Amino acid sequence: MSGGNMWAPWRIEYILGEKPEVCALCEMPRMDADERSHILHRGKTCYVIMNLYPYNSGHLMVVPFRHLSDYENLTAGERAESAELTARAVRTLKKAMKPDGFNIGVNLGKAAGAGIDEHLHVHIVPRWSGDVNFMTVVGGMRVIPQCLEETYRALKEAFGSVE
Repeated sequence: MSGGNMWAPWRIEYILGEKPEVCALCEMPRMDADERSHILHRGKTCYVIMNLYPYNSGHLMVVPFRHLSDYENLTAGERAESAELTARAVRTLKKAMKPDGFNIGVNLGKAAGAGIDEHLHVHIVPRWSGDVNFMTVVGGMRVIPQCLEETYRALKEAFGSVE
């Protein structure tokens, strides 16, 4: 953190990169390739996926299957399952990665920081004391200590063992 701002320069690849014509959060569960898409769990109305451009190791998202952008348009079932899967994601991350805390939130609209503003999703970001270090502050880059595939395998196993 510098001057009250949270800098995430490693996300520029996503921000400046070419965006698909279709909604990625709709397409990934349709591919039926959960490991390749990093989908950890499929519920009835929502699924849990790893963020491919994470703020931190273990950055997860809870996403409704239904394509919508406004929180108030979630059905009661979608809201309930989203909340339950968010809690389960926290329990999973605690078990598998032992973070010191979490940032949990929803960015509604581009102005609020949503990278994919057309499809609502909840972010669950594990945090560790001191996880913002000299690399972030001086080097303008984030150190993600584990590759996505290894993190996926560890979280997939842990997700299956927590309720």
